[in-house]
Amino acid sequence: MKITVVGYWGAYPEKNEAATGYLLQGEGYNILVDCGSGVLSKVQNYIDLTEIDAVILSHYHGDHFGDINCFQYQVGYTRSIGKRTNTLDIYGHNLSSEFNKLTYAGGTIGKKIDENTTLKFEELKVSFKWSNHPVPCLAMRFEENGKVFAYSGDTEWSNNIIEIAKNADVFICECNLFNDQFGKAKGHLTAGEVGKIAQKSNVKKLVLTHFPHYGDLNQLVKEAQEEFEGEIIKADGGLVFEL
Repeated sequence: MKITVVGYWGAYPEKNEAATGYLLQGEGYNILVDCGSGVLSKVQNYIDLTEIDAVILSHYHGDHFGDINCFQYQVGYTRSIGKRTNTLDIYGHNLSSEFNKLTYAGGTIGKKIDENTTLKFEELKVSFKWSNHPVPCLAMRFEENGKVFAYSGDTEWSNNIIEIAKNADVFICECNLFNDQFGKAKGHLTAGEVGKIAQKSNVKKLVLTHFPHYGDLNQLVKEAQEEFEGEIIKADGGLVFEL
């Protein structure tokens, strides 16, 4: 299992960068996890778009699915000129009218997921838990050959996130707030809370993501380190983890 950080900003992408998106690759699959603004352009540094088999969406905020419509057009166009033969499956929950737009006649198929769903891609198993966000949002757990990659989606404190990240080899977790902002932004975590979740979940490697556009981002790492004894990495475009 190979995980590439495509984008890692919250709300909107910084110059020449991307909002949230991660490329997950293994034997027989190439999956895009979230497709926020800027991701469609940046992911082409790592893979041809025609090789992506599926997209899994945590929720329908623009920094997580803003490039989906353009991806749908790309699929339709490349199918029409013979560069792509297969359709693209786009997985998302159906608790928003946005779900109905995931199916596009040009070649994308919207498929419903929720916390009772288990997906299989070759030997990869994907499971879900609801996070704690102002809109419905799914955290994700990817398991293959005894290795675990977990992704928080957007969330504030939630026991579901502790469960989804349990014993993860790599846990990518949103870190939108500094500790002194506790309680000031609903639906997001402070760095200290992220560290506590990772510690409770017995995570091996914690990757901070979904950054704010202000302050010293290295301070987020320091604040998470106060609560978590393991390795902490700040997400960056092109960062790769192999399990």
